Amino acid sequence: MKKLAIVVSHPIQYYSPWFNYLTKTAGLTVKVFYLWNFGVTKQIDFGFQQEIQWDIPLLSGYDYEFVPNISSDPGTHHFWGLQNPSLSSQIKKFNPEATLLMIYNYASIYRFLWSWNQRQIPLLFRGDSHRLLESHGVKALIKRAVITQIYHRFAACLYVGKANYDYFRHHRVAEKQLFFSPHAVDNHRFLAQSDTVNQQAQEWKKELGIPADHLVILFAGKLEEKKRPLDLLKAFLSINISPASLLFVGAGPLETELKNTAARHPNVYFAPFQNQTLMPRTYAAADLFVLPSYGAGETWGLAINEAMCLGRPVIVSNHVGCYQDLVHSYQNGLIFPSGDISALARSLQEALSNRERLQKWGDNSRNIVAHYTYNQTTQGLIQALEYAKQK
Repeated sequence: MKKLAIVVSHPIQYYSPWFNYLTKTAGLTVKVFYLWNFGVTKQIDFGFQQEIQWDIPLLSGYDYEFVPNISSDPGTHHFWGLQNPSLSSQIKKFNPEATLLMIYNYASIYRFLWSWNQRQIPLLFRGDSHRLLESHGVKALIKRAVITQIYHRFAACLYVGKANYDYFRHHRVAEKQLFFSPHAVDNHRFLAQSDTVNQQAQEWKKELGIPADHLVILFAGKLEEKKRPLDLLKAFLSINISPASLLFVGAGPLETELKNTAARHPNVYFAPFQNQTLMPRTYAAADLFVLPSYGAGETWGLAINEAMCLGRPVIVSNHVGCYQDLVHSYQNGLIFPSGDISALARSLQEALSNRERLQKWGDNSRNIVAHYTYNQTTQGLIQALEYAKQK
């Protein structure tokens, strides 16, 4: 297959470099259809609770077009946020040999799925959902039946990791229809700056007031409930780790509560939202990166990929989608039961108890994430296209 249409909600900093890579290396004529223009224009991000516009190019190096969105409240924060009646007709004009969907649980996609002739032009799906927090009962059974029927409309599915593979199998996607297409970030962008950003990070820590001899525990992202930054703060405050500091970078609905809780405690620091060009420096400021998320919302945790590119050891909860793939206990980090603050506190103590070992864990992180690249992601896509072609 040579012509591939890709449907995405909006320009995403992790996907756009992959589309560029596909266009240059995969021998495909790719066209991306965006259903919303967030990221390339200033708009409110509901997680960060502020206006966001990414400061890296998201639309260069590949073909794309925006599909008009008629939603009165556009966005990915609710089912009706993507309503694009002309999606099918715009894709048909491109006349692809296959269409890859990167989303499905929106009004616009349901309309597209039920109107599309998948026998004439096969559909592929790439998702990252997991069942690390299992649900039970009648509602769960109904939901499973509905999702299973949706996946029956796809010729093949791309899975990003082990937890996502199990999710597809739970919804009765046949093993032969599943192809490994791992989540990846623009490794090159981070690795290319690994030397230069270390000095920048030292200067930034000085500006923030973090003592030069302190080990730095970093949380970077949206300060929201599903990511459980309060768990990390409580764990840090419950133990005596010296010399060490905790740095929160980001914004969101829990920001005020976090600052109030930390107000009377030394060695807890806050920095505002950092745009994409500053993220290498952000990770370089850390000795340890922590993502303590809870529930199904942290489908992968691409910040883990980024931190590992900068050679940082990591601690994650067992609800972070990538934990089975990227985090190897006592090799490049630690895993703790989500929501267990005492276990998180013990993990912090253990990780920071040996500086030499912590550095080795960081080196191992860089080696592990070297196998999660756009090349590997593309190989899975090509295999899925070949399979769909033969069906």
